[in-house]
Amino acid sequence: MAYKFIILSISLVSNFLLSQGTDRYSIRTIAFYNVENLFDTTNDSLYFDDEMTPEGNYNWTLKRYEKKINNIASVISKIGQDITKTGPDIVGVCEVENFKVLKDLVAHSSLNSYGYSIIHFDSPDERGIDVAFLYKRALFIPIAFKSHRLLLFNDSEQRDYTRDQLVVYGLLDGEEFYFLINHWPSRSGGEARSRPYRHAAARLNRRIIDSIVERNIDAKIISMGDLNDNPTDKSIKNKLTMPELENSKSITFYNPMEKLYQKGEGSLAYRDQWNLFDQILFSRNLISENRNSYTLWKAGIYHPVFLMTKEGNYKGYPLRTYAGGRYIGGYSDHFPVYAFLIKKVD
Repeated sequence: MAYKFIILSISLVSNFLLSQGTDRYSIRTIAFYNVENLFDTTNDSLYFDDEMTPEGNYNWTLKRYEKKINNIASVISKIGQDITKTGPDIVGVCEVENFKVLKDLVAHSSLNSYGYSIIHFDSPDERGIDVAFLYKRALFIPIAFKSHRLLLFNDSEQRDYTRDQLVVYGLLDGEEFYFLINHWPSRSGGEARSRPYRHAAARLNRRIIDSIVERNIDAKIISMGDLNDNPTDKSIKNKLTMPELENSKSITFYNPMEKLYQKGEGSLAYRDQWNLFDQILFSRNLISENRNSYTLWKAGIYHPVFLMTKEGNYKGYPLRTYAGGRYIGGYSDHFPVYAFLIKKVD
């Protein structure tokens, strides 16, 4: 039985090869998913998670939790599968409560054969939600990882607790990569009023990136997450994707989501307007026609019909777990986003 398991694992993580003429290419899928309140059913006295318990306002029962795990695992397993015939190789997630829900997620039958491992830190967010990094351990070798705290203070100089930013450094098929996983402060209280918080998050992201580049000017960096801003907002344009300044040591990023947003596409909707808060940004050395190492091929939003609300005023919106306090039994209020890295192979 153990022998059969080994063969299955190897077959599922082997290189998918795309042929174009006489050339063959290896493809790796990078994905990010805001899974909308993936909480367990236990009341944690350290956080404000009371609503997401069996006794709470949302009546969050074990049955509903298991359905949520099933839904999210099913979605992740399908991202990029039409191209690669397998699940994504790297997955950033946010709005997860703890390590336990992540273990339940990767152990689900839709994902367990891919051999995902987890990198996660508990952050000080008031509701207890965190970011995390999932990777196929047969393809990616983590070397170092660290959680960076975002310190925010409100108008009364009181601490406002939010999510950390996670950095993972490692080898993807032997190539060095840095991955940054983000969940920037929300627009709660209004976009303008909360804007300084996201600018602070962007500055922290920039400091992390600059510290990486100071050690290695050729570092390949991918920063992804729910930024709670659109690709054209100043927090992203002025801090991350700005044109390179002469004699500047900072590097600029390419954001493939900007073109999608300008076409009217989005990963979440609010008041009949699409937003593209979920983004994957690439250091410029990943934008190249030289396919002898991994470079960006293309990016997109994963929004098949089954992830959409089918009727009513919110037709076409992401099919949520709850809507207006009412249990819907859907997936998330966000669509996942993804990108393909491609490399020529012998």
